[in-house]
Formats: sequence, C-alpha cells, structure tokens
Amino acid sequence: MVDSSWEEVDSRWSIVNGRKLNRYFNNLLKVSLDNTKPADGLGIIFLVGFMGCGKTTLGRKLANRLSYPFMDLDHILEAQEGITIAEYFAKYGEEAFRKLESEVLKQTEYPEHAVVSTGGGLPCFFDNMDWMNAHGRTIYIKLSPKTLADRLEKEKEERPLLRQHHGEVLVAFIADKLAEREPFYSQATIIADGLSLTAEKVEGLLNFRAI
Repeated sequence: MVDSSWEEVDSRWSIVNGRKLNRYFNNLLKVSLDNTKPADGLGIIFLVGFMGCGKTTLGRKLANRLSYPFMDLDHILEAQEGITIAEYFAKYGEEAFRKLESEVLKQTEYPEHAVVSTGGGLPCFFDNMDWMNAHGRTIYIKLSPKTLADRLEKEKEERPLLRQHHGEVLVAFIADKLAEREPFYSQATIIADGLSLTAEKVEGLLNFRAI
C-alpha cells in the first residue's frame, strides 16, 4: 500500500511542474510574438487599391512608423512630366498615361526598404501587379463602393475618371470599376479592410506574413 502522504506530495509536485511548464510556454509565445519583425526589414511595401482608399495618408503614417522613406508614384510621375495627372490625361489620353505609369513604376530607383503609394489603376495594366509582387510586398486596401464615393465626392476635379459622375451614379460607376479591378487587386500579398485601418495594424499584418 502506498503511503497517502507520498501521494499528496506527488500531486503537489505535479501541479507545481505543470504551472512551471505553462509559464515556460507562455513566455516562449510572448518572445515569439515580440520578435515577429524580421531582422532584415520588410523590403518594399506597395499599397494598392481604388482611388480614395487612403493609400497616401496611410502610406505616410506607415512609413513614419517603420522609419522607412515614403514614395508616391503619382507625385513622382507629375514631377517627372511637369504637369498634373489630370492635365496629362486631358492632353495625351488614358492609353499613353497607363504606359507612362508603368514605366515610372519599373524605372524608379527604390531604396532597400520603402513604403510606396500607387495609382488606383496601376495594378490593372500590363504586368504591373506581377512586377510589384516580384519586387516587394503588396497590400490591397479594400473599401466598399459607397465608402469610396463618399470620400471622393469632393475630390472629383482632381480625378479625371470621376468628373462626370454624381451621387448614386458615382457609386454605380465605382462599383463597376471595382468589379473590373478586383481580380488584380486581390492578387496582393495582403488584403486589408480599409475601415479603421491604421499603420499599427498594417505593420502587424506584415510581420505576421513574414513569420
């Protein structure tokens, strides 16, 4: 017969060891989560999505958070050509603009790590989306047509494709364009809900995908 006092000691020992084991694994998990950011950085991060989804605003905040340079391909194109995108559209047409836009994407010199905002239509022409995925990570900032229309209503003069559309017609136009572009946008490394999206959340998504 086993002495009951020994059974009690053995039971207490098992409980203590179990608690120590739980603490060990909890600490291991915490260390793992705290060190999800790759030591060699995140490379080039391309933000894609429909006009008005917040690529430039979010891009600046993300770049600041990561201490990376921020680059806006639309601004680079305008600086290179000396005219606005709206003026280029009016003067040369969309086909010429899309060719130039693709050239700017592929010929721009990027640093090792950067956050890059892209034009709304850029991923949908030529092999631009494949090129971005091959040279960095892509994040699709996804929003509904209604949310995009509400954001874009006051910015239509700066957006050549939207100038003639208002109210529900604008919502329908955006919905149709999104349906055309979604197959390209959805090839992104990460698809993120644009509502309440923050730089901190994007960094977490990037680090999680890098594990």
